[in-house]
Amino acid sequence: MKSLLRLLPYLLRYKKTLLIGLIAIVGSNIFTVIQPHFIGKAIDDLKYGIDTHTLDSFQLLIYAAAIVGFTVVAGVLSFATRQTIIVVSRHIEFDLRNDFLKHIQKLSHSFFQNTPTGDLMAHATNDIGAVRNVVGPGIMYPSDTFVTFVMVLTMMLIKDWQLTLLALIPLPLVSLAVFKLGKLINIKFQERQEQYSKLTTRAQENLSGIRVVKAYVREDYEIELFKNLSWEYLKKNLVLAKYQAIIWPTMFLLVGISLVISIYFGGIRVIEEKMTIGTLTAFFAYLIMLIWPMIAFGWVINLLQQGAASMGRLGKIFDTQPEIKDDENTNHSVENIFGTIEFRNVTFKHKSSPQPTLKNINLKVERGMTVAVVGYTGSGKSTLISLISRLYDVTGGELLIDGVNIKEIPVEVLRSNIGFVPQETFLFSDTISNNISYGINGEDGSKVIQAAEAAQLTKDVNEFPLQFETLIGERGITLSGGQKQRTSIARAIIRDPKILILDDALSAVDTYTEEEILKSLKRVMQNRTSIIISHRISTVKDADLIVVLDKGTIVERGTHEELVGFGGIYADLYAKQLLEQELEKM
Repeated sequence: MKSLLRLLPYLLRYKKTLLIGLIAIVGSNIFTVIQPHFIGKAIDDLKYGIDTHTLDSFQLLIYAAAIVGFTVVAGVLSFATRQTIIVVSRHIEFDLRNDFLKHIQKLSHSFFQNTPTGDLMAHATNDIGAVRNVVGPGIMYPSDTFVTFVMVLTMMLIKDWQLTLLALIPLPLVSLAVFKLGKLINIKFQERQEQYSKLTTRAQENLSGIRVVKAYVREDYEIELFKNLSWEYLKKNLVLAKYQAIIWPTMFLLVGISLVISIYFGGIRVIEEKMTIGTLTAFFAYLIMLIWPMIAFGWVINLLQQGAASMGRLGKIFDTQPEIKDDENTNHSVENIFGTIEFRNVTFKHKSSPQPTLKNINLKVERGMTVAVVGYTGSGKSTLISLISRLYDVTGGELLIDGVNIKEIPVEVLRSNIGFVPQETFLFSDTISNNISYGINGEDGSKVIQAAEAAQLTKDVNEFPLQFETLIGERGITLSGGQKQRTSIARAIIRDPKILILDDALSAVDTYTEEEILKSLKRVMQNRTSIIISHRISTVKDADLIVVLDKGTIVERGTHEELVGFGGIYADLYAKQLLEQELEKM
């Protein structure tokens, strides 16, 4: 239950509205609890009138009017309760969901590598919904239950304190039953939520990878796998429902015992003329009023247990701190960068890897230079450029930008000056124009067109019916691989970055289009630092400096001509690609 204390700052934001809701609860209960008193008085007057033949119908009418009037007022106040506390719960749900997204966007790249998307989706939907139930019904019903219980118990003690004490004998058993079952419900709810995360993860992967599923004719396999996960989720739901269902009969049984005790001993007191029929009737009405608080008590315990489990799961995410962030070493006077990059004996090792991915990297890239990085698959090329935008932090040595340690530059300043085209292109389910302008504030039509022209995308876009306003579907599914890459390049160019990084960004375009893009990019790359990773020698041969990586170490560096003459890895890659081109021509 400690996890629910995290909700306190959210509740304090709406303390005035919640206070109004609590006042409405008290008022509603006052007008509800007073009604059985009038009913008892009416029955006693009716009996007295019948016995003495002096029945006063006007007096009975006053009682009836009072009961109706009090019921209306109680109803209005009950409506006000829901319009305050329940509405606040929706606002807190809104705040919590936004804070959740805001927080996970700050988390480091490594977090998303180790956390399934479906798991995060389960947190953002099911878990936050369970927490909302704690804030809404979880506040309203306990408050209502407590106020009702105190007022009703007070009235019962006034009517007959001895009979009240007898009727309350089963109530401690209610608390014990709820406590025991509540702990089991908490465990079973967590198990259900974990299974729900697995289910949503598989669903998300199926939808995202539908083309792969169809290409490998694995529809039946995926359906069966999803069916098994769904079946496990169903079984865990049924187990949870079983424990939840036990609470309700337990409540009714124990309240029923109270009614039996009241009828027996209350009847004896009426026979002995120690209590009037009207008072006993009012006492029964008050006892029946306690039925809902007892039932609500069990239901609220369920909500609190579920909400606590969900808030605990959310708390683990909120407690996860980004590995890369501004800290006490950040120099906030740095408001811009110019593009000189220097690696000084840099080493990097992933936490889960026994061996470093990069070792003893020494490289200086002057402002305005174009540097290419080549090497065999797995040599550490993408990791090297990931260090520049601080997707990872170096684990040894120093990485400097303009002579300043990269860890001292504010993260936002650093990344806002870098245009990055990743190896795996990601586009949003939006228009081409919005995808290109994603990295800038506001949409500038002329800049979008200029960026598209530099990326050799304009010709393709003009063939679409809606041109730049064409919706491209989830992950750009309606575009070809080359069109997606060029859209991603345009998105990087439009930012006018000081450092432009292309991570194998031309692999999906043909050689002619590649040549045209490189011609356009030469103009874009002027006076800005550019780093290009590519498997194609044709992409990198005109770079000012070519660096060859092998097993995480720089083994060769120089111009195209120098490296070909050296006869090393670069020359080997170049010879193989020349041979492939000859074979294609044949």
